[in-house]
Amino acid sequence: MLSVNVKIGRKPLTLRVAVVGSGPAGSSAAETLAKAGIETYLIERKLDNAKPCGGAIPLCMVGEFDLPPEIIDRRVRKMKMISPSNREVDINLINEDEYIGMCRREVLDGFLRDRAAKLGATLINATVHKLDIPTNNTDPYTIHYVDHTEGAAQGIAKTLKVDLVIGADGANSRIAKEIDAGDYNYAIAFQERIRLPEDKMAYYNDLAEMYVGNDVSTDFYAWVFPKYDHVAVGTGTMQVHKASIKQLQAGIRARAIEKLAGGKIIKVEAHPIPEHPRPRRVVGRVALVGDAAGYVTKSSGEGIYFAAKSGRMCAETIVEISNNGQTIPTEKDIKLYLKRWDKKYGLTYKVLDILQTVFYRSDATREAFVEMCADLDVQKLTFDSYLYKTVVPANPITQLKITAKTLGSLLRGNALAP
Repeated sequence: MLSVNVKIGRKPLTLRVAVVGSGPAGSSAAETLAKAGIETYLIERKLDNAKPCGGAIPLCMVGEFDLPPEIIDRRVRKMKMISPSNREVDINLINEDEYIGMCRREVLDGFLRDRAAKLGATLINATVHKLDIPTNNTDPYTIHYVDHTEGAAQGIAKTLKVDLVIGADGANSRIAKEIDAGDYNYAIAFQERIRLPEDKMAYYNDLAEMYVGNDVSTDFYAWVFPKYDHVAVGTGTMQVHKASIKQLQAGIRARAIEKLAGGKIIKVEAHPIPEHPRPRRVVGRVALVGDAAGYVTKSSGEGIYFAAKSGRMCAETIVEISNNGQTIPTEKDIKLYLKRWDKKYGLTYKVLDILQTVFYRSDATREAFVEMCADLDVQKLTFDSYLYKTVVPANPITQLKITAKTLGSLLRGNALAP
């Protein structure tokens, strides 16, 4: 294979940053860096890639990240929670201007990537396979990659020298491996995209469904989420064996069989989902964001907003500590991003971890969870936290009511039994 070194001219004291991976995390980081005038390279292996996930985004992300209306396939204002015994609880948004956005990842990711490029990031269609790490605080990192844009069947080997690297390349992050960031447990998100007859699709016009039970997921939940012209039907599970995943997917198909009648599978997708943050998220002048860092929440399995937010927060910190790209930051400097992230969202991750441990450990606890979701106070607190990513403290009396109802649900379902 032909080896070509990319020689890139640079102004003195101008920071060069490579962002590996152009999902919401990488593109948001690249956009922020490029807008600040920092020399930015955004490297993506598959420009048409779409990560398998439910595709739900909170309302606050639409505003924060200036997402245009065409990015949102459906504005979901109704949610059905369906228990192991098929008890249904309807959760409806009250305010007319509030909704959960449903999007296709190929559309969302493409928009964010293109916007970063338009703002000045250099987009490189390539696969990164090695990172040479310098022995001091000033020498550049050398990224070895295979460029896919020049027509060669196997690509062309190239190198790129940069001062700082942001790893946004997902759960199987090559950058994380290169810096020995440590492993984490992971789950599998598996889904089928199913095109339904018009009458069936009309049912899901502004409605999403979440199913819980050992038959659809032993660890999380299964979903039917509406998209532009189809529904995404999937499950998340720690059961990583293909036979187990197929069995759980068959479970959600069986639970929703009448609603999916006449549907045609148009795509099948699967992808690993991190279970907790990596042991090391900043090593030297390399920072991890999004799934590469392990920023998927427990219980809800939400990752899109937190990926984009982590990419932006990391990049904002780099802009600040480098004086808009005029100095090369150290590992200690970059770790300010971690301090800010953990201060802002650390408690959220801990609370959702506890909720998953309590409510997803058996079908009895899942029944209690669905029963609890029927309470209007619980619904308001949950939606406020999800839509706006701010935990709105309930007044003491409401908080006591919620606690009492939660314990009552658990006791009625024998969920507190060992």
